[in-house]
Amino acid sequence: MINKDNSNINIESINTEELFFKESDLTSDSINTIVNDSLHNADDGELFVEYCESESFVFDDRKLKNASFDVSKGFGLRAIANEATGYAHSSDIDKASLKRASDTVSFITKNNKGNYNSSFNRTNKKLYSDLNPVNSVDFENKVKTLEEIDKYARSINPLVKQVSSSLSGEWQVVRIYRPDGLLVEDVRPLVRLNISVVLEKNGRLETGSRGVGGRVDYQKFLEEDYWKIQVDGALKQAEINLQSIDSPAGEMDVVLGSGFPGILLHEAIGHGLEGDFNRKKTSAFSNLIGEKIAHDSVTVVDDGTIDSRRGSLSIDDEGTPTSCTTLIENGILKGYMQDRHNSNLMGVSPTGNGRRESYAHAPMPRMTNTYMMSGDKEPEEIISSVKNGIYAVDFSGGQVDITSGKFVFSCTEAYKIVDGKIEQPVKGATLIGNGPDVLNRVSMVGNDSAMDTGIGTCGKGGQSVPVGVGQPTMLVNDLTVGGTAR
Repeated sequence: MINKDNSNINIESINTEELFFKESDLTSDSINTIVNDSLHNADDGELFVEYCESESFVFDDRKLKNASFDVSKGFGLRAIANEATGYAHSSDIDKASLKRASDTVSFITKNNKGNYNSSFNRTNKKLYSDLNPVNSVDFENKVKTLEEIDKYARSINPLVKQVSSSLSGEWQVVRIYRPDGLLVEDVRPLVRLNISVVLEKNGRLETGSRGVGGRVDYQKFLEEDYWKIQVDGALKQAEINLQSIDSPAGEMDVVLGSGFPGILLHEAIGHGLEGDFNRKKTSAFSNLIGEKIAHDSVTVVDDGTIDSRRGSLSIDDEGTPTSCTTLIENGILKGYMQDRHNSNLMGVSPTGNGRRESYAHAPMPRMTNTYMMSGDKEPEEIISSVKNGIYAVDFSGGQVDITSGKFVFSCTEAYKIVDGKIEQPVKGATLIGNGPDVLNRVSMVGNDSAMDTGIGTCGKGGQSVPVGVGQPTMLVNDLTVGGTAR
């Protein structure tokens, strides 16, 4: 049992200031003085202070294999001078550590003219509850749920060889200080449930998985009716894969399903629309604002303002309110995702996309919830238009080169399409292409845009952050498919 008296602190019963400064010699006045001194010659910058509780439970082979709990806190101080950034961080939140950090970042700004960017927007909109999921449900109930998931999966399918499930929760409180006493704060819950099953039939093993998550507490995820839906989904995918045949290979029409297949959009296109790559002109989409880069039916947005979504933030990690940013509208490139640093250098406004993994990392432009808007076609119409192709429903991940836009993605659930009908499931299918090129190969966009189930994590520059992806059913013509059929 986790000792709540020692580390779990409920936002409703204690002021968040105690999380950071209990037993610290820092006061509001001393913080403001050091921040002002650190940044008076800077073009921009901030003090980011973080407190985070996190836990995870892994249940595998009928037993609890891992249970972990962690509390971390610290600060990161950033000063910007033109294109240079000074960053110092510490897990000790005290006057001496903050002063040393100030001395460090000041080397960046000592010869700078000091035209500090004081432009700053506030928001009062909260997109999620302050409730701490880590201490909202006791230890036994979380473990019992994972045990019941294991039992249920084995009880309804005799082919089950292995069941693995995990539950994780996080409660992050952040404060962002800027010069002249400006302070903003956010309290962020985050939970995730993952279920994976392995079925065996005639010596053949196949896997199926499902995951759900969001900026909520555990309540829904521990409800029997809800987690049973996830188990059923994982079993169904594994059963489908047991019937799969080797994937064909070659250039063919590919129908991407709605929801999580938006991960291809995220990787192959989304990263190329982040501000830093375009400021440095290393993106395949550099200098193309106002140009037609996709089919008329393609509209893509990055929206960090959706209530309780995994990628949503009331404010980003620089304190800027998140927004719904139109990236591509009716095939025309409209803009990029921006943090404060890159937007200032490019002469545009920040979009609320400045994100960092923790206090130990400087922010950079990152996606939140990136998705394609609905078109005007029925999904059935799209599928029926394909004579010979692949219907890709789920992915396990992929790789992309930001500069060229080239990508490779592996399908975990896919089917052959023959004469407009979905036929056998296939295994071993990989999608190979180029992000900008794929945008021009889109020919039909469905009216069923949907978000993923809340499981996305994005890596960039050694940092990982939670994100959301989504799209409608979509037809891409003549995409290269790698397969295993001989």
